[in-house]
Amino acid sequence: MERANLWDLRKLRGVANYQLGRFAGEALFPEGIKITRSPRTGKIKLIFFRQQLLATLRNTDGLLSLNIPGAKRILRKLGNKAPLRVTVKDGYQDFIKSGRNLFAKHVAKADLAIRSQNEVVIVDQKGNLVAVGKAVLSGDEMLSFKLGVAAKVRRGVDENN
Repeated sequence: MERANLWDLRKLRGVANYQLGRFAGEALFPEGIKITRSPRTGKIKLIFFRQQLLATLRNTDGLLSLNIPGAKRILRKLGNKAPLRVTVKDGYQDFIKSGRNLFAKHVAKADLAIRSQNEVVIVDQKGNLVAVGKAVLSGDEMLSFKLGVAAKVRRGVDENN
C-alpha cells in the first residue's frame, strides 16, 4: 500500500464527482488516502483510508465500486444531499442489510438522477446506511414498478467481511 500522490487524489476525486455527483470526490477521498496498484498494469485498484477499504477502481470501465466505509463517508459528509440514494421501506431493511437484493416494491424513495447501472447508496427511512449496490432500474422506474429487482446489492452493512 502506498500513499496517494496529488495526481492520484485529483484523479480519484474527479472520477467520484463524475460518477456520484458534485462534491462526492472530496467527501469520499480525504487527504491521506492510501492505494494499491495492480502489479501487472500499475493502475490504481483499491483505495483505503485508515485501514478501511473505501472503494475499488474498476479496470473494466474506470469507475468506482463503493464499499460500506466509503458510503458511510459520503452520507456523513453530504447528509441528505448525498447523490444516488435509494430509501427502503420500513420492515425490509434487515433483508437488504444481510446482502439481499432490493426489489422495486420495497423502494420508498429514489433519487430521480439514478440511471440503470449507477452505483447506489441504500438507506433506511431514518437515513442510516443499509447497503451499497448497483441500480438495475432508473430512479423513476424504481418508484413506478411493483415487480422486479431495483438494485443489486453488492454489500450489506450486516454481512461478514
